[in-house]
Amino acid sequence: MRKKWLGLLVIGLLSIVLVACGDDGGDDADSSDGGDGDSAGLETNIVTIATGGASGPYNIIATTLADIYTSTYDVNSRTQTTGASAENLNLMADEKVEMAFVMSDALSQALNGEESFSEPLEGITQIANLYPNVVQIVARADAGIETIEDLVGKRVAVGDQGSGVEINARALLNGHDITYDDLQVDYLGYAEASDGLSGGTIDAAFLTSGLPNASVLELSETLDINLVTVDADKVAEIAEEHPYFVPYEIPADMYDNADVVSTAAVPNALVVREDLSEDDVYELTKSFFENLEQLANSHQAAADISLDTAQDGLIAPLHPGAEKYFNEQ
Repeated sequence: MRKKWLGLLVIGLLSIVLVACGDDGGDDADSSDGGDGDSAGLETNIVTIATGGASGPYNIIATTLADIYTSTYDVNSRTQTTGASAENLNLMADEKVEMAFVMSDALSQALNGEESFSEPLEGITQIANLYPNVVQIVARADAGIETIEDLVGKRVAVGDQGSGVEINARALLNGHDITYDDLQVDYLGYAEASDGLSGGTIDAAFLTSGLPNASVLELSETLDINLVTVDADKVAEIAEEHPYFVPYEIPADMYDNADVVSTAAVPNALVVREDLSEDDVYELTKSFFENLEQLANSHQAAADISLDTAQDGLIAPLHPGAEKYFNEQ
């Protein structure tokens, strides 16, 4: 009799354990938070973020963002260095990247099929407006260039061909009745332009980015440079045709400059593929804004990103996932 009761007790205990294990497995299978209770999983397994030059703020900020996505969602998130805005938008339209940092002028032209875009690009939506991209025209001090008008006849780097830098350089020059025929143009990215200024093969360069730009910082420490001024009233006039331009002042001592420097700025945009799910983009947007402090620690420019202004002046349609996040705030 004793053996019979022991046998029944063992069978009962085993039944309880099996039921408990089955219940746990059922909860995990139905859970939307990936089983850790802290963060949702993503439907996509890859989040590639197109950026720009390796030393630019886009790439520095996006590298930190990719690390956040990888650790939060256990996905393969990484950056892809590119020629910046125009290339990023073409990559997204071709479904080769999931997200991208771009300038609003390039985004506007891409959606409308203007300038370097032969037809309107599709499948691109926006998550947010970011920090201002500041037009920093840097000249060798011995080149005699103080204002944008002084660039006429000089050797000038205007950014990678088709990049956001090149797009706004062309627009600003045209707004001053200056064409590429009036310059000796070189299509150079940040690092190559910096080398050209140091080596004396160019006189000036457009290095449009958030503040500060690493290449300009390095130049200011090794070379006598001028920050070229662009008149604020002229920027406002140009903005009548190109509404993404705003007057901007580079603060004194940003690059050992004694005074503020008048120039133009273009807001940056964070864009995402339209075909990503609402849930995925909600999570990507949420993690982006909940980690602004960490992003700002990676690059000072991200300190100007604000939830309060994220929906101001959007160029592309807002992705439903981002809209859902903003509606909850």
